[in-house]
Formats: sequence, C-alpha cells, structure tokens
Amino acid sequence: MFTFISHLFTTFIYQPFFNLLVFIYWLLGLTGQPDMGVAVIIMSFLIRIILLPTTIAADKTEKQRHEIGQKLKELEVKYANEPIRFKQERRKLMRKSKGAILSEMINLGIQVIVALMLWRIFKTGLEGKDIHLIYSWMPEVKLPFNLMFLGKYDLSKPSLTLNLIQSLAIFIFEVILAISAPYRVSRKDVVRMQLVLPVVSFLIFMFLPSGKKLFIITSLIFSIGFHLIKIARRSFDRYTERRLLLEEKG
Repeated sequence: MFTFISHLFTTFIYQPFFNLLVFIYWLLGLTGQPDMGVAVIIMSFLIRIILLPTTIAADKTEKQRHEIGQKLKELEVKYANEPIRFKQERRKLMRKSKGAILSEMINLGIQVIVALMLWRIFKTGLEGKDIHLIYSWMPEVKLPFNLMFLGKYDLSKPSLTLNLIQSLAIFIFEVILAISAPYRVSRKDVVRMQLVLPVVSFLIFMFLPSGKKLFIITSLIFSIGFHLIKIARRSFDRYTERRLLLEEKG
C-alpha cells in the first residue's frame, strides 16, 4: 500500500513539479549561466499562485476558525469537571463548523504534500539523483546543476545570511498578519508569534540547506504581499464607506 501511494505521489505530484523546476532552470540557461536558486524562487511563486484559491479560502474562514478555538476554550473551562459533557458539547460544535474544519483539513493536506515534494527536491532532485524522472521530451540540461545562488550561496549547504533573512521575513509576516487579522490579537499571541517564533525558527532551520530557506523566504514574501493587498483593500473600502456617509449627510 505504501509503495502504491509513493508511486502515485512521485508520478502525479513530484515528477511534474521537478520537471517544472528543471524547465525553468533550462530557460534561465538560455540567457546565460543558469542559476538553480533563481529557478527555485520562480517555481516558489508559481506554486503559491497555483495554491492561491486555497489561500483565499483559508483567509475567508480565518475568523470562523478563531471563534471555534475560543468556544473550545470556553467549553474546557465550563465543563472542566464534566469530561463526558465536554465531549458531547465539543462534538456539537464540530458538527456546526464542518465547513471551516473541512477547509482547514484540505489546506493542511495540501501543505503537507507540498512540504514532502520540496523535501525530496532538495534532498535528491537538486543533487541529480532524480535525473531519470525528467520527461523524455524535455530539453537537454547541462549537468551537474549550478547550485550556487547568485554565485555566493550554495543551495546544498546552510547559510547564516539566508537564515537571518528568513527569520526577519517571519517577523514581518507575523506583524502584518496581526494587523490584518479580523479579530483582536492577544498580547500573548503577539509575543509568541512575533518574537518567539522568529528566534525558534532561526535555531531550527540553522542547519538546513539554503535551497529550502530560499523557498521559505519566497513563500513568506508572497504571503506578505497578499496580506498587504488585503490591508490596502480594507482601508480603501473603509475610505469609500466614510465618503459615502459624508455625501449622504451633506
């Protein structure tokens, strides 16, 4: 069963995206020295664009998911001494919130699949072990791949600079996420997400290859842009509403 699932994953998910990365790398080679780091950045943006519908869907249910979490906490306090009643009330809450929960599960499943795909790309693909998975109709690519991003960062090795940029990007993203949240963010969450998370991420990803960090940084930049657009749109809507009110009063 595991072999069958692995085969499906390789054939229908990993292989197409690996070939997309190789094709982008080949296109870059037409203009000069190909750079796998630049290819990773371009593919990262393409993946985020492909997954944009799920991002928008998750964003729409964000407030609902937060409310579910708050209600669960209230139930835990209310029925702290009644475990059976707590389970009953929790089931009722989950049944009422099937849409938000299903959306969250689908989004999580997609993230896991993308994470597995990227893990294999950076573990075996970029090293050339998956060359046999390149489609026969693909243009011939010069091997080995050039893994020196901008001629300075080896994608197969850790980079302190990229690690710092990644942590800074996480901090900026969490700040913007708090500003754009449709609910009030607690001080505890601010400390945990804007201060603790970047530091913990820096320590966790310190020894990971630069290629993975480059993908994370690119994804964070995309997310930052997405939420900045959301904030700008919300501000414009508020401005429009105020202007209409003033016109009606005048």
